[in-house]
Formats: sequence, C-alpha cells, structure tokens
Amino acid sequence: MKKNLKKLAALGLCVAMGATMLTGCGGESKGGSSGGKTTLTFGIWDENQRPAMEKLVEAYEAENKDVTVEIQLTPYKGGEYWTKLEAAATGGKAPDVFWVNVLHLDSYVDGGILADLTDAIDESDINDSFSETLVNNYVRDGVNYAVPKDFDTNALWYNKEIFDAAGVAYPTDDMTYDDLVATAEALKAAGLDDGVYPFACPVDFQTWYYQTVYANGGYIINDDKTETGYDDPKTQEGIQCWIDMIDKGLSPSAAALAETTPDAMFEGNQLAMNFAGSYMVPEYAGNDAIADKIDCVEIPTFNGVEDNCINGLGYAVYEGSKNKDAAIDFAIWLGSKEAMKIQGETGVVISARTDAQQYFSKANPDYNLAAYTNHADEAYPLPVCKSAAELYDLEATSLQKAYNGEAPLADVCKEMKQKADKLLEKDAK
Repeated sequence: MKKNLKKLAALGLCVAMGATMLTGCGGESKGGSSGGKTTLTFGIWDENQRPAMEKLVEAYEAENKDVTVEIQLTPYKGGEYWTKLEAAATGGKAPDVFWVNVLHLDSYVDGGILADLTDAIDESDINDSFSETLVNNYVRDGVNYAVPKDFDTNALWYNKEIFDAAGVAYPTDDMTYDDLVATAEALKAAGLDDGVYPFACPVDFQTWYYQTVYANGGYIINDDKTETGYDDPKTQEGIQCWIDMIDKGLSPSAAALAETTPDAMFEGNQLAMNFAGSYMVPEYAGNDAIADKIDCVEIPTFNGVEDNCINGLGYAVYEGSKNKDAAIDFAIWLGSKEAMKIQGETGVVISARTDAQQYFSKANPDYNLAAYTNHADEAYPLPVCKSAAELYDLEATSLQKAYNGEAPLADVCKEMKQKADKLLEKDAK
C-alpha cells in the first residue's frame, strides 16, 4: 500500500501535513482494545448529520458491547475533509470507517486507501436491498469499495406566493421541459416584482445540464473513460436549452448567478421556481421566510425522458485499519434495514436502502418529497473519472463563455473536448 500512497501523492491528492493536523480527521486509528473493547474511529463531515450518526453509533454499540465507535467530524468546506483524510492515510492513521463520495472514489482506489468490501457485501442483503445503480457507484473492476449511505436527486421547487400573485397554475409532477418554459413565460408576462425571475439557469452540472444531456441521448464520458462527448450534437442540445432560457430573459444572467446562487435567490423570494437537490430540503424547510409557501414536484421530462441525475455518499473502510474486521462489520451494519431507518427518520438525507427511502418523505410531510424518490431507479449516475474534479472545473470555466454569449456553444464544446480528452489520457497512464 505504501507504493500506492506515493502514487496518490503524485496525483496531487495527498498534501504533506504534520501529524499535529491529523486530529481533525480522526487522528490515529486505535488498534487493540481498551478495557476489553475495540475502538473504531468514524470520519464524517456534516454537522447537520451528526445527530443521526450518533444515533447509529448508539444502536450499534448496544448490539456490540465489545465495540466503541468515536465520531470524528472534519468540515467539508474548502476540501478540508479530503485534505486531512489523505494526509492521515499517508501517515497510516485514517479513520477506520469514513464517508466517501463517487467523485473521490477512483483516486482513492488507485491510492490503496479503500478496503475491499466485496465478500462482506455479498454475504449481506445489500445487493438485494439497494438499487443496482447505487451499489455499482462504488464498484471498480468487480471490487466493491463502499456501502451506499444515501443518495441525492433533484426536484423542481416553486414559490406558491409568487405563482398566486401572478395568477399562474402551480407546476405538476408530469411537466415537460416545454411546460417549464411555458410556465416561466407566463410568469414573466404576468409581470413579476423587480429583481424576481421565473427560474434560474446557472452553469451547474449535476442539478441542471447533466440531466438534460443524458435524457437527450448525449454523454459526458464514454463507458471506457477514453473520450468525452462534448462535440456530440445531442450533448450540446442538452446544454443549449438552458442558455435559451437565459436569452429569453426567463433567468438571471450567468454572470449574476456566478455571484449569487439560485438557492440563495429562491430563499430570498427572488425566484418563482428552482431546481434543488434533496440535500437542500433541511435548509428550505428551516427557512422561516419561505418554508410555509413552497413545495416541489418532479423534475420535468426532457424529450419525453426522465432526466434526473443521482449522486450520493458511501461508507468506506480504511485499508490500513488495525481493526479492519470490526470496521467492515460496522460498515456493513450501517447498510442494514435498522440503520437506514434510523438515518432516514431524521429527514436530512434519503437513505440509500430501497425499503428505507420512504422515511425521508415521512419526516417532512409538508412537502411532496416523493418527487425525489419516485424515479430514482431511472436516474443517471454522475459521470466520474480520476480527473473528475478537474473536468468539472473545466466545464464551469468554459461553459461560462457560452452562457454569457461570449462564444457559440459549439466552439466552446470543441475546445473543451480537446482539453478534457487530455485529462482522460492522463488518467489512463
């Protein structure tokens, strides 16, 4: 594994940090036992989910009296979680069990950080109780490296107060993209208050254009991760549709949205409609300015195709853990019906286990949150590769020019493909 970790550093993922900075990531993975108990460290990054994780730990410890689990939270913001995790892994001191996302999976697999969970998962009910898409998110070359924790999809939120004032009918679950545009045009024609827009079209991959790209038959990365699909007309059509809405004045400019997020505008009563991932539900529901006048529906179809993009987190085990067997047992238990029910009932995230997804909606009965789960099995997985972060940054920078009208989308995509394909070539070496 030492060789692989050096390779990880060469990929630019490991940052040289002193041992004094490792405590935020969990510090040392504690081997042996204390008072006859095995101590596991559990790395997470979201304070909003700490209560749920504490309940999970309490339930697991009640069933496993010989195990103590210590939660160690490092903020996600600014990459702090990943920086400290990578530094800790380099020093052989990463948390025994930790959260991982699909974006970082390939690099972490290549770096030898993640333990093989294939046999343990095969011996559990996970393969039968989770969607194939979610399980496969963490499979590389036939090896499973994580237990699905949760997932996020997208929904169309709307402000009933703005719709009522405009005299426009609310969005519905069976809307199409054309219906969305027609609704936005009706809102604009009704005359909205200054600074209020029908919708927003930011340069956002997961929540906006990836959905329509895939629904339109386009692609971002081909199956063998050797080529990008930006030059495909179907891909470009799935991006152009959002630029068209900006050009019609149905959305703030891309430049304005680069300064203020659509979520902030929606929470500030400046948008009649907005796309939002399921992870935004706790924030929307907790905002007194909008909580009682908003609701959501399913993402509109595009060209007759369900067009949602799915992502999420998984529970991974540190390959260098001194308590690997106990860590694997804990990770597998976190995917159990009992654990997923505990997590789901908090209403913070959608539990990945199929028979536990219902609890997310039940925890927030004031909203039509089934919009997030109704077609989850049809959602497209987020395209990933070892250079995924660089790819997303390239898209954000390049597409801004097309969204701002500085260059035709076709020209931007041609240039973007040349640069992106070089990233994939680098990954293959």
